[in-house]
Amino acid sequence: MDLMEIKDPSFLKGLSNKELEALSQDIRQFLIENLSGTGGHIGPNLGVVELTIALHKCFDSPKDKIIWDVGHQSYVHKVLTGRANQFDTLRQYKGLCGFPKMIESEHDVWETGHSSTSLSAAMGMAIARDLKKENSYVIPVIGDGALTGGMALEALNHIGHEKKNMIVILNDNEMSIAPNVGALHNVLGRLRTAGKYQWVKDELEVLLKKIPAVGGKLASTAERLKDSLKYLFVSGMFFEEMGFTYLGPVDGHNYEDLFENLSYAKKTEGPVLLHVITKKGKGYQPAESDTTGTWHGTGPYKIDTGDFVKPVHTPPAWSKLVSETVRRLAREDERIVAITPAMPVGSKLEGFASEFPERMYDVGIAEQHAATMAAGLATQNMKPFLAIYSTFLQRAYDQVVHDICRQNLNVFIGIDRAGLVGADGETHQGVFDIAFLRHVPNLVLMMPKDENEGQNMVYTAVKYDDGPIAMRFPRGNGIGVPMDEKLRSIPIGTWEVLKPGRDAAILTFGTTIPMAMEAANILEKQGYSIKVINARFIKPMDKKMLIELFNEDIPILTIEEAVLQGGFGSGVLEFAHENSYHHIEIDRMGIPDQFIEHGSVDELLKEIGMTAGAVVDRINILARKKQKRA
Repeated sequence: MDLMEIKDPSFLKGLSNKELEALSQDIRQFLIENLSGTGGHIGPNLGVVELTIALHKCFDSPKDKIIWDVGHQSYVHKVLTGRANQFDTLRQYKGLCGFPKMIESEHDVWETGHSSTSLSAAMGMAIARDLKKENSYVIPVIGDGALTGGMALEALNHIGHEKKNMIVILNDNEMSIAPNVGALHNVLGRLRTAGKYQWVKDELEVLLKKIPAVGGKLASTAERLKDSLKYLFVSGMFFEEMGFTYLGPVDGHNYEDLFENLSYAKKTEGPVLLHVITKKGKGYQPAESDTTGTWHGTGPYKIDTGDFVKPVHTPPAWSKLVSETVRRLAREDERIVAITPAMPVGSKLEGFASEFPERMYDVGIAEQHAATMAAGLATQNMKPFLAIYSTFLQRAYDQVVHDICRQNLNVFIGIDRAGLVGADGETHQGVFDIAFLRHVPNLVLMMPKDENEGQNMVYTAVKYDDGPIAMRFPRGNGIGVPMDEKLRSIPIGTWEVLKPGRDAAILTFGTTIPMAMEAANILEKQGYSIKVINARFIKPMDKKMLIELFNEDIPILTIEEAVLQGGFGSGVLEFAHENSYHHIEIDRMGIPDQFIEHGSVDELLKEIGMTAGAVVDRINILARKKQKRA
């Protein structure tokens, strides 16, 4: 079938199971070929081909609301809703988004890049449907990993209490990004081996109805018998106790099973949970045999071998540099414990886990728990290292404020993927952490200029005993600088002058230092002498150096790959105001008040006016302002 000709899912209604199986193979081949060039979330999507087709055949999108949790498994949905011809632009600048996007299609009814949101969104849609007296189905699709998230459990509790009509699809592939952890995962494991529970339950009810109802005593005895047999056939009946009708487990790659159970679910009053077993990466051997999460999301790869297309002889990845430095220090300090919320692969903690399994904790998709657990460890004089992406740290904000910083506990937070991350787009850009952390008392916040300073900052953080400390670092690789053999502490709150100058100063840190240096060199050719400062401590700032700068009475430009509102530049303005330096010309460059979509980091920076050329222009404007003032 020519997938490029698909306009909407209505064509599925007339296809036989045999034709659907052929379509499944076409879509798998299409995904394997296209993602080999663009990269993307291949494993999750290969696993939901039949499930997605079955949902669109059985329901009428967009009248019926199909809600994808996390959203990275929506590629098949995008193909079936007429977007196959855009897949060569997937996750590229101005191209097809890697997650559901309302402006792309009316069939994308919910946008998400963080897990465990679908059930709460579905409850809202179901309430709205009933208040408006509409007749439609609401079908959230949530993975077994996302189901362990606290928000999902809160929603399950509410849905079961309210008894709203809803069909929850539990897509159980036994993995989220890495293999799942937790007691609920074990419940699902027991359910997988329990067989077709609903068939047994229905047959039992038919049998019991044949027993003459002689008085209430016999009827109640029969009901107790039914309940006891329910627990005999399925251990733990978690979902039934939560108020759901549980169906399954169902083979998520068998159309006959899927259609039979979806039909049953549509006829059932109240909330239904259909437990579907799928194979992540199905149909492509390298992805199907993956047990570590490597094929969850990838860059380009070679189809025939599964080898990833990567540059040769690149500097170390930032995540690995940080985790391996923590591992090195853990050999000398038995108090160090590593914690990650379901990201051991992304945070490159495999080495730490293999060497110190008893000191490595993957808590699953539970960022709030991870943060407070780290706080609990710190109260007992341990040294917890919380490895967490900037975008996911947002989910643990209250715990950072209330449990870590308020109690001034020695927790080291490694803020991975800080700054623009590129292809994953607006749901994953790590640009808010400075603004939501800078105003929290007791917290030290820093960012290194290169990997050597990075390893020394890790050492600084581990040796720091005066409260919480966080180090942000970008996605991708270092720049290839020589590395110190002996690690050293960096004095807290100190900056360094990278380039002296007398006409203006640029204050920046991390990934934007090369931009500042390039601009300074251009300006030097124009006759300006520009000072470039590595403002590596965002909090506390180097107040001594700031006062020296203000006393020099030269224009200042701050640059940060983070939001401007409440960011580092705001801190410089605040300090100038508090110390009555009202005459100093200060300008700020950073992420404007908007969500930044997907594309390469360079393309995104250019779009928002963060380039060396823009820095040159800003400095020239500042210089002219000072001349007018003089």
